[in-house]
Amino acid sequence: MLVFYILFLLFPFHSDVAATCPRKCNCDLSRRVQCYRVGQMPKEMASTTRKLYISHSKIKQLQISDVSQMSALEEFVLTSSGTESVERNTFKALAALRILELWKNKLRHIPTLLPANLEVLKLGDNLISVLNESDFKDLKKVRVLDIQNNLILALSSSTLSSLSSLQSLTLDGNNMESVSGPLNLLNLKYLSMANNKLQSFPGSFFTALHTLLFLNLNGNLLTKAPPDLPKSLLSLILERNQLKMLRSEDMKQLTNLSELCLSENQLSSIDGAQFLSSLTRLEVAGNKLQTIPLSLPATLQKMDCSNNLIEKVKAQEFQNLQNLKHLFLDKNVVKSFEDGALQRCPLLSNLALEQNLLTSIPLSLPHTLARLDLKGNNIQRIQEQEVNNLRQLQVLNLRNNKITALDHGLLKHLPRLRHLYLDGNPWNCTCDLFRTRRVLIAKGTDVKGGQCFAPAESKGENWMSSKRIVRLCIHDNLYSDEEGKEIRKKANADNPPILRVDMDDYYDYETD
Repeated sequence: MLVFYILFLLFPFHSDVAATCPRKCNCDLSRRVQCYRVGQMPKEMASTTRKLYISHSKIKQLQISDVSQMSALEEFVLTSSGTESVERNTFKALAALRILELWKNKLRHIPTLLPANLEVLKLGDNLISVLNESDFKDLKKVRVLDIQNNLILALSSSTLSSLSSLQSLTLDGNNMESVSGPLNLLNLKYLSMANNKLQSFPGSFFTALHTLLFLNLNGNLLTKAPPDLPKSLLSLILERNQLKMLRSEDMKQLTNLSELCLSENQLSSIDGAQFLSSLTRLEVAGNKLQTIPLSLPATLQKMDCSNNLIEKVKAQEFQNLQNLKHLFLDKNVVKSFEDGALQRCPLLSNLALEQNLLTSIPLSLPHTLARLDLKGNNIQRIQEQEVNNLRQLQVLNLRNNKITALDHGLLKHLPRLRHLYLDGNPWNCTCDLFRTRRVLIAKGTDVKGGQCFAPAESKGENWMSSKRIVRLCIHDNLYSDEEGKEIRKKANADNPPILRVDMDDYYDYETD
């Protein structure tokens, strides 16, 4: 009986929604309306509509009459509809409106006299060129403002001064050339001005931002770090600029900083890292560093120094990094790697040394390594002392080296090996490799590559999959059936369940 009573209460409302739902729109019981490819603003909209989403339509102009009847409207999203203008006061009477998004249109101005209760305003991908203080008058509840990918060339500190509740400001992709300060947004936590043409910031610009946590200045023309950055910062992104040095005075107040991204600059040195006592992630790929930065904080967990000019790796550079888990030194010119240089990194799980000048695997690597990438070096031979400590290793990439043989006896030191990459080596496919093949199969290791270079009759074949090589070597009776069973049994005994290792997919071993 209760079910029938509920249906009785809901049925009239459902009928009302169905009766007033415009063509090419979907309406639901939560009073949400979604319209797609309409030629004009939908008419006969229910006055109880709370959320209206319109996309990929043809609505050149928004008028007061288009929304005036929707007094309950809380969220209005109009995207990719070619809208060029909004009639003055169109949204003023919508006292319930909290979210207004007009993405990917052709607006040249911010709509005037927006309702005072607005909390989210997103106007990305339009043609807005100027921001006026009057545009934001009385918008004291706006928490999120996104005006990315417009045509704004300059930002004045007074323009946004009325946005006293603003927490997130996005101004990416405006070709912005200048800003003036200070920026008096006392509740701002997120500020992104990426992909502009900013060459510098005035000294006072950031001084009032005491709550700022995230600052993204990626893709500008900065030659030095902005001055007087707030102590509250947790993340600072300065990638793809023209930084030539990082000075101690730029860093000394950033004791809360956890993430520092400086990739693709012109840095030859980094000073002041010792002040970053909370740093967990340092990205300095694509610079001109000849040595690994010294005096890095013990909190560091990930460091990316790839694509630099580093020749030597020394133990003193890692003596305090007991929390380091991920180290990327690929695409350098490393030819000298001090024995045991990483022994003071007892948590290291990922080590990338691809595209360097190494002639052997570095000795005394941490036993915690789960991934080791040595692709594109000059390694000719793998020796027992190089791998006898790597019992946790799950992924080993040896692509594009000069290795001709792989002793099956080495594999007993790698009980957890799951993925082995061998492409691009000049393998000498003797029956010794057949022994290695059988051990790898018994261990269940996924092997990629293994193309024979010699002898001539096997050239181009794969020693892991070639049936001909198997037939040639089978008469050697390398293992009896009983011995084969014993290999599998021992492989399982040496290979307990894999412990879950904290490994992010920082690089893809499946790609060349």
